[in-house]
Amino acid sequence: MKIFAIICTRTRDFSDITDSLIKKLTSYGVTVKVLVNQKSIYKAYERGFASCKAKSNDIVIFCHDDIEINSSKQEFIGALSVSLEKNTGIIGPAGTSRLGKNAVWWDQDLWKQGYHRGSVNHNIEGKITETRFGPYGQVSVLDGLFLAARAGVWNGMHLGKPSTFEGEWDFYDLYYTSQTHTKGLKNQAVPIMLTHYSQGDLIGRDSWHKNQKAFQKMTNLPLCVLN
Repeated sequence: MKIFAIICTRTRDFSDITDSLIKKLTSYGVTVKVLVNQKSIYKAYERGFASCKAKSNDIVIFCHDDIEINSSKQEFIGALSVSLEKNTGIIGPAGTSRLGKNAVWWDQDLWKQGYHRGSVNHNIEGKITETRFGPYGQVSVLDGLFLAARAGVWNGMHLGKPSTFEGEWDFYDLYYTSQTHTKGLKNQAVPIMLTHYSQGDLIGRDSWHKNQKAFQKMTNLPLCVLN
């Protein structure tokens, strides 16, 4: 079994964070492919995945370029091994077992009701804060900062941007993980400890809101894990 990681950047130059991420993944035995100066995360992941020529049981990771992996190699590989379990879809550090009709996975009301799963650290201006969403376990959809699955799972999906989407960087995570969920595969939030050097800002992000509306129209919401 091989492990691949696809990272896309919007610029030609690597930040120190990206450089450290590449070195850490490589030291963990991961083959890293970086696509620089990208205009679309959909096209980057689609092209990057094809370039891996991965076998069905190889693991392929799609991840942001502004994260730091805090898990040890043993912890990291152990968490990734969940993707090899029967009927597992996509895994990642955080998500929700119920995606409401607003198509916002981090919805505060659902968080308070205990639907969220997993944990992510955030580094904002040098201050690291853990966002503990809930216990690890099965989810309907995952946050897109780190997504991993067997190549055989990715092969059975549509990785390109839906024709009704406008934004090239928005809603890929819900689009991908909702596909595996509706196929009956189990998406999982697993203990891969990461620090994200961005909090995300949707104010003024017209493309995010347009993709949100398109996703709502194409998806039978809510998406729920049935216990």
